[in-house]
Amino acid sequence: MAYIFAARDPSRPQWDMTLGELLEQAAEALPEKAYLYFYDQRVTYQQLRENSLKAARVFQDMGVSRGDRVCLFLPNCPEFLYCWFGLGYLGAVGVPINTAYKEDEASYIVEHTEARLLLAHASLMDVAQKLRGRCKQLGVFLSLGSEGSRPSGWEDFSALLESATPQETRPEAAPQDLSMLIYTSGTTGRPKGVMITHQMYVAAGQGFATWTEASPEDRFFTCLPYFHANTHYYSTMGSLAAGASLAVVDRFSASHFWEQVRQSGATVVNFIGMMLPVLLKQPPAPEEREHRVRLFYGSPAYAPDMLAQFEERFRVKVLIGFGLTESCYGTIEPMGQVRRPGSSGLARWHPDPRFLNEIRIADERGRFLPAGQAGEIVIRNPAVTPGYWKDAERTQETLRGGWLHTGDLARMDGDGYLYFVDRKKDVIRRRGENISSQEVEEVVKRHPKVLDCAVVAVPSELGEDEVKAVVVLKQGEGIKPEEVVYWCADRLAYFKVPRYVEFRDDLPRTPSLRVRKDLLRQEHDPTKGCFDREKAGIRIR
Repeated sequence: MAYIFAARDPSRPQWDMTLGELLEQAAEALPEKAYLYFYDQRVTYQQLRENSLKAARVFQDMGVSRGDRVCLFLPNCPEFLYCWFGLGYLGAVGVPINTAYKEDEASYIVEHTEARLLLAHASLMDVAQKLRGRCKQLGVFLSLGSEGSRPSGWEDFSALLESATPQETRPEAAPQDLSMLIYTSGTTGRPKGVMITHQMYVAAGQGFATWTEASPEDRFFTCLPYFHANTHYYSTMGSLAAGASLAVVDRFSASHFWEQVRQSGATVVNFIGMMLPVLLKQPPAPEEREHRVRLFYGSPAYAPDMLAQFEERFRVKVLIGFGLTESCYGTIEPMGQVRRPGSSGLARWHPDPRFLNEIRIADERGRFLPAGQAGEIVIRNPAVTPGYWKDAERTQETLRGGWLHTGDLARMDGDGYLYFVDRKKDVIRRRGENISSQEVEEVVKRHPKVLDCAVVAVPSELGEDEVKAVVVLKQGEGIKPEEVVYWCADRLAYFKVPRYVEFRDDLPRTPSLRVRKDLLRQEHDPTKGCFDREKAGIRIR
């Protein structure tokens, strides 16, 4: 039997629910079914509900009430889910903190949200202790994990959870209440706190379960971090809305990936960015085909030959989509249809026809553009963020005219299929031509000796930009920079071919594995020590 758990009152939109209502409904229908697998831990739907209600009791006893913010400085673990849903029962707001953050980065989020309570894992206690001394508005400190001794003044969350009785009364949390504040990586300034409501999460789960044709027989798998909205929207909410199961590991490991997937029994896997090309670069192994996976979902829209190679080698179907933290309702490829090369699919839909999702391409003045013309993706639907926490100026700019302005450039064909071009800030302007950094990166990555690549704009002595490729080679491989240039020249228009090539051992990344291009662009002398094809006398036409 297939489920899409939804509001029971037919007069309400199906997504007009709180997280607590969704969890109650799922636990009532499937109490003994395993919901979460975390290594050797198995948590049923009923246990998830009970532990979440216990977490609600712990937080309420600590003085947390509706609207209060609680910072979660945790790696992937079941307790993150208990806290998330427990805070939801209270109408309080969770604030995940990136586990790679140091004192200054983490304290900004704690102070910006005016959080009352901090829950930190023992493995992060060095930074957490500094936050305790620095962030004076924090009144309660909870620790999780047994690594090392617990510092004085920190209470043991696991012990409190174990001894707590489930919260019985339900505060008046509403679907429009905030559930989480997810802070962006801050590549264009201070991180922005994206406000995510209960109904945004519920709509995301109902949608993802629909788009992937999920059922209770499915087992979703994620290795992405829980301080990232991707894991919330798709893996967690999608599996919950479908009455499926969820397998979670702590991080992505290319060398152990297929073994983890096989052992988890996963059928649906969520990926981002570099995971697909990195997996393709791994040496073949028997376990890469010994799995139950039917579907890989993620972005970006890689080149058709690469997607075909991935699907053939690993015996999976890849489903491409486009979404963002501010609204997961972007686009997705419809299941069972022939792929349109380079496309991220059609506007996402909801099983409730009352949910209207509109995707348009707009110019700098907000005017909608006809098919075939590139411009900014703008979105309007009931699952768009209400804005950024304590940032009215950026909220107004992003949501101007009633549309979510994504900062992403794309074009649409006459049938409404989206073709992503680039982030606005990543487009390179060279000799009067606009160049998609993503397009150049995909060409470089197809070289058999290349593991990864980032393409950025660097200043030109003639004005505008020059193209620089920062290349990471596969272990044990070596090539000359001229080879990268000629490889690109055979596959790209002359003006897109990188002028500068630099080899590095690694690329700077966010913990969600996105390349920090802002850091590459901000380097003091980004061309120093690079191969320069013009100085080398290589002319491309």
